[in-house]
Amino acid sequence: MTWNHFFTSSIGRKFLMGLSGIFLVLFLIVHAGINACIFLNDNGETFNSVAHFMSHNWIMRFLEIGLFATLILHIIQGLTLWYQNKKARPVNYSFNQPGKNSKWYSRSMGILGTLLLLFLVMHLSHFYIGTKVALYTGDQPHNLFEEMKEVFSCNWTVALYVFGVVALFWHLYHGVQSAFQTFGINHKKYTPLIKFIGIGYAIIICLLFALMPIAIYFQWIK
Repeated sequence: MTWNHFFTSSIGRKFLMGLSGIFLVLFLIVHAGINACIFLNDNGETFNSVAHFMSHNWIMRFLEIGLFATLILHIIQGLTLWYQNKKARPVNYSFNQPGKNSKWYSRSMGILGTLLLLFLVMHLSHFYIGTKVALYTGDQPHNLFEEMKEVFSCNWTVALYVFGVVALFWHLYHGVQSAFQTFGINHKKYTPLIKFIGIGYAIIICLLFALMPIAIYFQWIK
């Protein structure tokens, strides 16, 4: 099998899906760590300093290109795999009990991924675009912490963010374990540990992301 055939096959697409997913998992650790600086409650001074460094460092800006390329690849592979699975079984089985064969979140990765895509569009429109406009128009004054406070002063926006984080949790909960299985790391000795790490990771990351808008909305952070 050639590399071209491998990466266009179902196995190859799952491999790319898992590889891009692991990269995005690592990115979320960095992203959550930076955003968690707001919990220092120093009027956003540390958070703004770190955010300024990340947006102005040329290495970070180069990695940002790779991040978006990886994200697009992850989305494309996910949609392609969903379509292939749908096409392979256009008619449902007459007797089917999916609850006994798989968890609901593993069967709903396509829906969860779509919700996350919509959430990502909202998130980028709120924070990413303003940061880049300030950077590429002569670095105009831009206080990202104050922008967060403004965005999360609206209750329905906070609700949407928390809902997006819930979708992220289930996506990560299944995705991290699935990625390791794709790489062939599926052994009775290691699988429980991988599952434990995956669950712990999903809980910690999503709690941090959910607490940020909630803490700002209820003015626990000023």
